[in-house]
Amino acid sequence: MTLIAELRMRAPAARTGWDATRGIRLVLSGSVLFLLLIGANLATPLYAGLQRRLGYGSLGTSVAFASYVVALVAVLVSAGHWSDYLGRRAAMVLAVLVGIAGSAVFASAGSLAQLCAGRALQGMAVGLATGACAAALRELLPHRPEWASRFTLLASSGGVALGPLLGGALALAPGGTAVPFLVHAAALAALLVPLVLVRARPAPQLPAGGRPGRVLAPRSLRGAVPAPPARGSFWVAAATGFLSFAVFGYQLALSPGVFARALGAGSPPLLGALAGLSLASSAVSQVLAPAGRRRARGDGPLGLAVLAASLAALAWGTAAESPAVLIIASIAAGVGQGAAFRAGFDAVAASVPAAAHARTVSLLYVVTYLGSAVPVVGLGALVGAVGLGPAAVGFLGACAAAAALLAVLAGRPTVQGR
Repeated sequence: MTLIAELRMRAPAARTGWDATRGIRLVLSGSVLFLLLIGANLATPLYAGLQRRLGYGSLGTSVAFASYVVALVAVLVSAGHWSDYLGRRAAMVLAVLVGIAGSAVFASAGSLAQLCAGRALQGMAVGLATGACAAALRELLPHRPEWASRFTLLASSGGVALGPLLGGALALAPGGTAVPFLVHAAALAALLVPLVLVRARPAPQLPAGGRPGRVLAPRSLRGAVPAPPARGSFWVAAATGFLSFAVFGYQLALSPGVFARALGAGSPPLLGALAGLSLASSAVSQVLAPAGRRRARGDGPLGLAVLAASLAALAWGTAAESPAVLIIASIAAGVGQGAAFRAGFDAVAASVPAAAHARTVSLLYVVTYLGSAVPVVGLGALVGAVGLGPAAVGFLGACAAAAALLAVLAGRPTVQGR
């Protein structure tokens, strides 16, 4: 199926293109999500320098960060189903094109408004790619769904964790903060070549009639909250996701400033690596976690308890400006979050009927992603009022209390299920 035919939702006149092997298709599908999430997190160690150059404060950083999440959630709700009708390859091509535009705008940004526009385009790209890449991996491994899930997790978590490190390293090249985004745009452009050439499978649902655009209209998530007894698992998982991404939003947007104060240094590669510690340890804990439903049920309360203790330690390390405590607590927080996040989402997937699975999981992701927008904007405003240190300590302390409460709720038998 040609790309143009896919975009028009029309049957192709003839089968053309490169008939790639399944292994190559797996790599392409995972690479799209991986590269887009790297680009979405390149700016993490650069915000301090951008603040000085463009003249905005911590609230501006939070708003720029949140613009990505708001755009991602909006696309996830309104266009998350597009790949069902356009085809997986066409949706991925659209995502890559939008991602290139986002990196180009961010590289040339001369104001906070332009930074927000670039971040919004990056969010739109990730929103378009999330469902398409996950579905493509699942279809390429029909008899190994657990491996499809792990490949999706590796691509997404790996991209989020690697982005800050690469952003800091590439910013040292001549050209400064624009270089990471120009390199990223070039990498996405190179990925477009095999995506366009590969022979795509036909779109699974070609709409009948003369108005194919109707199927692309936004879908309502009404009724996505499952009925009892799965409802308890859903809300605990949603709250865990919201809290997890609130913590990650803090780590990506504001923790580089905390580390810079504790270390007395502002090296972008170092700050990027430290900001990504929690995300990297979360990715490793999820990918390497042993299978087993009984084990997953126990991982939820335990992971939340570890997260609560780690966040309390992070708050203390921030107040004491102790690099060792900040590093160890960041790693432990990622491990606890990874266990709790995986267990919560697995519990919902196992308790929701197949017919309602897509809507329920979509709503779960919407709530989760909002966690890295709403609290972080409030935190940015608080930093402007009381300073970075006190605001970070208060935010981390509140998150630690919330994680402890969720650990108690997740351990209740009515939530764990029969």
